[in-house]
Amino acid sequence: MEAELIKTFRFEAAHSLPNVPPEHKCSRLHGHSYRVDVHVAGPVDEEKGWVMDFGDLKRVVGAVLDGLDHRLLGDIEGLANSTSEMIAKYIWDRVQPALPLLAAVTVWESETNRCVYRGR
Repeated sequence: MEAELIKTFRFEAAHSLPNVPPEHKCSRLHGHSYRVDVHVAGPVDEEKGWVMDFGDLKRVVGAVLDGLDHRLLGDIEGLANSTSEMIAKYIWDRVQPALPLLAAVTVWESETNRCVYRGR
C-alpha cells in the first residue's frame, strides 16, 4: 500500500520583489500569512500503519520555517527574490535531506495563490 501525507504549516513574513518594475505593487514592502503544505509519499509500513510519523515531519519542517517566521525574507540568504517559487525551493532544499520521501512543497501566499514545487 502507498499513501501521501500532507502536513500544513503557517508562518508570517514580509518581503518585496526586487526584480519587478518599480510601479508593480509587489516591489513595495508587504507581508503575507504564508501557508506551507509539505507532502511525503511512499509505502505504508505494515507494522506501524503509516508512511511516517507526523511528529517527525513537524520537527524537520518546523525547524526550517522557524527561520522564516516574522522575518524580512529578502534578508535571508537564498531568498533575495522571495517569490512563492523561490520560497518553495528554499524549503525543499533544506528539508529534503531529512525527508527522503518528500514529494512536494506547496507555498500559499494567499487563499487563492499558491505554488507547488516537486524538486528538480
